[in-house]
Amino acid sequence: MRRHWQDGEATLHAPAAEVPLRIAASYRARTRGLLGVDGVAGALLLTPASSVHTVRMRFAIDVAYLDRRLRVLAVRTMPPGRVGRPRLRARHVLEAQAGAMASWGVVRGARLEVVGEGGREESGEDGGGLPPAGRPGP
Repeated sequence: MRRHWQDGEATLHAPAAEVPLRIAASYRARTRGLLGVDGVAGALLLTPASSVHTVRMRFAIDVAYLDRRLRVLAVRTMPPGRVGRPRLRARHVLEAQAGAMASWGVVRGARLEVVGEGGREESGEDGGGLPPAGRPGP
């Protein structure tokens, strides 16, 4: 199965929590990201993405770099005004308020799952797609 991501809302299933998730899959949504907001309830998934920056942001964020199977490659806390280095194997970047990911159990090697409206599954022949999203939305 291969997932085709769309902008929207979903739920992130992390090892220690279920978290409200906003998906930014379009160029416009990824470019906007968390700019112009004072905080975030839940998390933001940027896809496709392999790096982020915090230039013009108002608060520090936790950043998790994810591979195509939503396995966490690395987690970093970035203060405002920084530019992150691209991660070669990263296909997605998860952003949240600084300190949140530790409480959710999001650490290197953890496997995450996205459930909800933010994508539709289609069969693919490459076998390297993302994990199933659970029950399809209405």
